[in-house]
Amino acid sequence: MKHVRYALIALLLSTFGAASAQDLTFVWYPNESTPEFADAREAIIELVEETLGKEVDEQLTTDYAIAIEALVNENAAFSWFGGEGYVQAHEKEEAILPLATTTDDSGSLDNAKYYSMLGTLIENTDMFKVGGEYNLDTLEQKSFSFVSNSSTSGFRVPSSIISDHFGVPSEDLLLGGPDEVFAEVMFGGSHQGSFFNVLDGRADIGAFCNVCIDSYVDVISGDLGDPQPGDVIRVKEGAEAPFNRVPGVDVEFVATVPVLNAPIVMNTNLLTDDEVAALQEAFTSESTRNNKAIFGPEGSTAFFDEGDQFVLVTDDWYDPIRRLSGMID
Repeated sequence: MKHVRYALIALLLSTFGAASAQDLTFVWYPNESTPEFADAREAIIELVEETLGKEVDEQLTTDYAIAIEALVNENAAFSWFGGEGYVQAHEKEEAILPLATTTDDSGSLDNAKYYSMLGTLIENTDMFKVGGEYNLDTLEQKSFSFVSNSSTSGFRVPSSIISDHFGVPSEDLLLGGPDEVFAEVMFGGSHQGSFFNVLDGRADIGAFCNVCIDSYVDVISGDLGDPQPGDVIRVKEGAEAPFNRVPGVDVEFVATVPVLNAPIVMNTNLLTDDEVAALQEAFTSESTRNNKAIFGPEGSTAFFDEGDQFVLVTDDWYDPIRRLSGMID
């Protein structure tokens, strides 16, 4: 009987292991984990499920590092990382690769970009000007909000520019103090959080991306699709929490920098070559391009704009991010 019992336990363990191997998880950054994006998340997960014929679980997070480590440790198969998060994950596990990124209706990677922006309350704009023009010198000893040190547009890109300007390593910008560039440094944990740090006055100026905050604001001047210093946005009446606490507050952009579009990423250790090929075909299909829950009209809570599309992208396309990070020369 003892041998039968041990054989049964072994059978149960092997069966559980086989079942677990089929479980796939899509883990989300904090920016996309908020309730208003539930339909958009579901549409992406359904696309993966229908393509692979497998159930895909969802994991929401409040920290960039949690999402990155979930993929590195094979606790998740998919995510949507910024370029910085992607190169960090790939550095730890080479099997993590980009599946696709988005671009406009041209289908060209040349147009696969969004913007990192530095913004301040409109009443504070003179704090950042010299001779009537915005000047990075004025950032010294201000309170500054980043998103996360794993964020591309919320840390890596702006910190690289600021560190070059002041002649210090990017990592020196993580701490504030009288002997540092910034008087105080805070992290919003998401682009929405960094933006809110500016809106409620905790930060004199903060970094956030245009596509991460567009559903919460109206454009007063300029173009949020191609933002420039001096453009002004205003928090919408009735915006989702916490922005419902600051309706009508105006923010002006002090600096804007184009950034490589974020990839949908996958851990290929958890997928077969045929599954990867099927996913590439599905994501770049016309039916996906026409899915309004993924590519929605202006004012929707879709992740991407109507008319945009997924395109295939390779690991080396993100080498410019590695250069900013000092990973390669």
